[in-house]
Amino acid sequence: MSYIILSLIILLIIIGVLFINLSPQFGGLASKQQQELFSKSKHYKDGKFLNNGGVKMEMSLKDSFKAMWILFKSNSKAEPNKNIAVQKVDSISIANYNSKTRFIWFGHSTFLLQIKGKNLLIDPMFGDVPAPNPLLGNKRFSNELPIEIEKLPSIDAVLITHDHYDHLDYESIQKLKGKVKLFFTPLGIGIHLLKWGVEKERIIELDWWQEIKFDDLTIRCTPAQHFSGRGISDREKTLWCSWIIQSADENLFFSGDSGYASHFKEIGEQYGPFDFAFMECGQYNNLWPLVHMLPEETAQAGLDIKAKKMMPIHWGAFKLASHSWTEPVERISKKAKELNVDLVIPKIGEIIEIGLNDSEEIYPWWRN
Repeated sequence: MSYIILSLIILLIIIGVLFINLSPQFGGLASKQQQELFSKSKHYKDGKFLNNGGVKMEMSLKDSFKAMWILFKSNSKAEPNKNIAVQKVDSISIANYNSKTRFIWFGHSTFLLQIKGKNLLIDPMFGDVPAPNPLLGNKRFSNELPIEIEKLPSIDAVLITHDHYDHLDYESIQKLKGKVKLFFTPLGIGIHLLKWGVEKERIIELDWWQEIKFDDLTIRCTPAQHFSGRGISDREKTLWCSWIIQSADENLFFSGDSGYASHFKEIGEQYGPFDFAFMECGQYNNLWPLVHMLPEETAQAGLDIKAKKMMPIHWGAFKLASHSWTEPVERISKKAKELNVDLVIPKIGEIIEIGLNDSEEIYPWWRN
């Protein structure tokens, strides 16, 4: 019996190693030459990227098992009890659009932003499960997307905040890469894209506080307090970030995933105020308090960056924590009233123009 058990354990280890090494979903690893380039960054040391102040995502083996249990534990409130209906978007209306800045939310942290005649995709995760294999994650809350990838128009740029599966999806990149002109990423993520068939010339990697002109837009890479990694041995081998997208008329902020810290005030003082901010709000737990914000912290972060209007994101699509699926939006709505923060909470697929909807009362669609 002991021999059989040992043989099964060895077999599982072999299967796991083969899965990690042969599955393209895990992405690439930096060469020594690439690591030498990363070493020029103030946020890189001993082969890993660092948060300000050395903050780390640290969990004991026991807590790691707890985190895994959260993903698979049955919880009637962690997911909606029926499919979330989404508003469908007409492909022609997107392709021919060239007017005021607007966006379409796909749930979680994925957006199509149309600004100054350009189509930008942010954290394009269009897959059903945020994991390297469907058996390793929970299915999306909605059965369909506002528009399928194949019907999207030409994309001028994709912006990626970090390499976790709920923000960077292999299958989505495979379907998108033929219609994307440029990919903007924090340092290191280009390694994954290169392995997935994206040409080096189409990848622009930035460090925190670096910026680049993109025709009429300025794209700025700014700090976040998070971590990275897609496998067992690549924790913190790529950088994570937030993004600023600025035109002559508008200033937009996208937080990416981040714990609450002083970088929000620093960004607000240096580049604020912001006309609109997309702020992480969801998938929090006391096991990882430093790398994700509680909803009340999200509201405060919106004040810190001097956002005129804010939208809570990182919710409404996947179960990645133990809280009820509506708790993030309910808690931030309450705190936003206390702090006099102006919120926008659209339905998935709803088209929102920046600067409009100023006086509209939020309709709590998630309660239905």
